[in-house]
Amino acid sequence: MTHPVVPAIVNLDVPGPVINRHLYGHFAEHLGRCVYGGFYVGEDSDLPNAGGIRLDVVAALRALDIPNLRWPGGCFADEYHWMDGIGPKERRPSMVNTHWGNVEENNHFGTHEFMELCELLGAEPYISGNVGSGTVREMSDWVEYLTRDGDSPMVRLRKANGREQPWRVRFWGLGNEAWGCGGHMRAEQYAAEARRYGTYCRDHGGNTLYRIAAGANGADYAWTETLMKQLGDLGCAYRPAPFMQALSFHYYTIPGTWQDKGAATVFDTDDHYRTMVQAARVDELITGHSNVMDCYDPGRNVGLVLDEWGTWWNVEPGTNPGFLYQQNTLRDALVASVHFDVFHRHAGRLVMANIAQTVNVLQAMILTDPDTGALVLTPTYHVFEMNKGHQDAASLRVDLPAGTPERAVGDARLATVSMSASRKDGRALFSLSNLDADEPAEVELDLRGGALTEVSARILTAGRLQDHNTPDAPGAVAPRPHQVTATRAGLRVHLPAGSFVTVTGRLAGTGSDT
Repeated sequence: MTHPVVPAIVNLDVPGPVINRHLYGHFAEHLGRCVYGGFYVGEDSDLPNAGGIRLDVVAALRALDIPNLRWPGGCFADEYHWMDGIGPKERRPSMVNTHWGNVEENNHFGTHEFMELCELLGAEPYISGNVGSGTVREMSDWVEYLTRDGDSPMVRLRKANGREQPWRVRFWGLGNEAWGCGGHMRAEQYAAEARRYGTYCRDHGGNTLYRIAAGANGADYAWTETLMKQLGDLGCAYRPAPFMQALSFHYYTIPGTWQDKGAATVFDTDDHYRTMVQAARVDELITGHSNVMDCYDPGRNVGLVLDEWGTWWNVEPGTNPGFLYQQNTLRDALVASVHFDVFHRHAGRLVMANIAQTVNVLQAMILTDPDTGALVLTPTYHVFEMNKGHQDAASLRVDLPAGTPERAVGDARLATVSMSASRKDGRALFSLSNLDADEPAEVELDLRGGALTEVSARILTAGRLQDHNTPDAPGAVAPRPHQVTATRAGLRVHLPAGSFVTVTGRLAGTGSDT
């Protein structure tokens, strides 16, 4: 049988926009076992920990070069009052997490613990402030508490709680999903709130804030337009207001209905293709929001942030429905690889993305067993690891003169081969996915403006799309070496059905610092 051959042209000497490392960001909400039982196990745990923070989780995420971590929500952010989570733990009041399981929390993981976690990870903190049920003063005080030096009331409080020097916290979310759980606001109403909150979130000392307005749900382009109109100044050129540097939107891959999203591990080929169509739709959405923003901000001074994305399935049988615990298969890995290809193509406008969520919730990097304490790296984790060389690299345009193989999926057409490329430090990295569940493909990389040496490749695939990792089979879906073939024009890459491949090589004639 003849496999589809996909010609792809890459000009190695024509770098495009830089792929912001923050496109590989993460998200940790007080939801299920993400924080408690995931990141934080308490100082009395038998598991190795630092101040209650689980160290094997930290080590696994450091291996991804994790750039940032968003916290404390999500919907939880707009019912979280930060002053309840500081000071001696035995004096912290408990709270009810009304959004996720109606469970009671003791607030033992709060601001200081989160900042210690970020320091252990080597990641920048991204804090979502409480606009829905909080006050302007509450968020302003939080910024002061974290980032100011000197002798102000919040500085004295921080020092009394054991932290002498301020932290550096650039990223602040002005609420979350204001159109829904963050207050059920209209766009105009939220824009007014964002103006107030953004105004009183101050830059202290050398800490310059990057304020992210809570943006649209999916394809709500009218929400984005309202924010661009009301949070900027139209003149000879768009001048963003000083209280907003970016706006967000959220998009989850859900091929089923909201009431019945489908199972994480029990699905057929048709389900797989429907999932891939929904995953690929993120390109349409980023394009749509970017087009609206370009009308008002052609200089691209305002960043676009996708701070919640990923697959959302029915919870695993027998687990708390409010904890959103789901398994993670090869199919989820392909959803992630497609997203990253899209992110790389939009690097000129998209400045941050955060997968939901890091541990034990939705499309997680890591699953931990509550009984044995075992840690499992998911197939999605491996996509992040294989792709980490794209962080802060210059994107390389991939031209497909003959297009790609396609499948009809209902009324949609699915391109079954996806790819992206970048260069950094004298090396090039190519990411290639075959979304076809049955047919392999061959990609002919026509490399122009340079050549590669020291070429190597890895592949992530499995016997079935439903395969996943468990404590008993932690390596069922894991990367392994892959062979590619040199050609006169460049490289030939074989992509088995349902596979993700990365190829890297040194740019001939360059040093390691080029």
